[in-house]
Amino acid sequence: MKKQHRKLAVGPVLRGRLWVEIARTAAFTEAGADLLEQIAACGSLSEAARRLRFSYRRAWMLIDAMNRHWPQPLVKTAIGGKRGGGTQLTELGRTVLSGYRDLQVQLEHLLDQASPGFLAGLPDREIR
Repeated sequence: MKKQHRKLAVGPVLRGRLWVEIARTAAFTEAGADLLEQIAACGSLSEAARRLRFSYRRAWMLIDAMNRHWPQPLVKTAIGGKRGGGTQLTELGRTVLSGYRDLQVQLEHLLDQASPGFLAGLPDREIR
């Protein structure tokens, strides 16, 4: 039996992306927040990269860029050895991550609240 696909009656939805700039350069992004969350969860840059399906190089470069842009590092790493290395968030890293996630929720709420006014102003009622 052939499966029928229904077209969902979903109209436009306002969404936004948030990033932090320092000196006109992106210093913290969604990808950076995701990486910091995974580092906090597992304590390993390589494992965090695997979980996010980032290459190790991409993850390392992201951490390096974030650490260079902020006045203090967001992440500190220890080189492997007998007991292995490790990666952890600094106090600033935890603060930036928490603040960023809070702002994302606030932005989503703002856009949800703005949607009715935006939709009411659209001339074509068929796209709603």
